[in-house]
Amino acid sequence: MSTVIEQPVEARLVAAAPRMPSIPATLQYDRRDPFAVRMTFPAPATLEGVEVCWTFARELLSAGMDVPMGQGDVRVRPYGYDRTVLEFHAPEGTAVVHVRAGELRHFLQRTADLVPVGTEHLQIDLDRDLAELMRDAC
Repeated sequence: MSTVIEQPVEARLVAAAPRMPSIPATLQYDRRDPFAVRMTFPAPATLEGVEVCWTFARELLSAGMDVPMGQGDVRVRPYGYDRTVLEFHAPEGTAVVHVRAGELRHFLQRTADLVPVGTEHLQIDLDRDLAELMRDAC
C-alpha cells in the first residue's frame, strides 16, 4: 500500500481582475507525516517563478471547510456551497485561492482511508525520527 496520496486540484487565484485565473495545484498527504498536508503550486503559477509548497495541518483543512479556521500563515474558510478559500500569508504578500469543496472532500476522504483521523500518532516512528535528527546534527 502506498504511503503517499497526491491529487491535482484546480485553484482559482483571487485577484483584482474580474476573472479569477485558474492555476494548477497538487495536494499531498504522506503517512510518514500524518498530521500534515501539503499544497504545491508549480513555478509558472507563482510570482517568483519557483515551485512553492505550503505545509499545514490536515485538521485545519478539514475544519476550515465548515467554519473559518487558522490564525497564522494558512487560513481556510468555506465560501458558498461548493468552494473553500485558502489564504497563504507570507512576508511578500498574501495569496488567496478558491478550490472546489468536492475536490477537497475527496482528498480528505482518501487521507482518512490511509490514516483514520485520531490514529495519526500510531504512524509516528519516534526512534526513526530521532535517528534522522541526530544524523542531521553531525
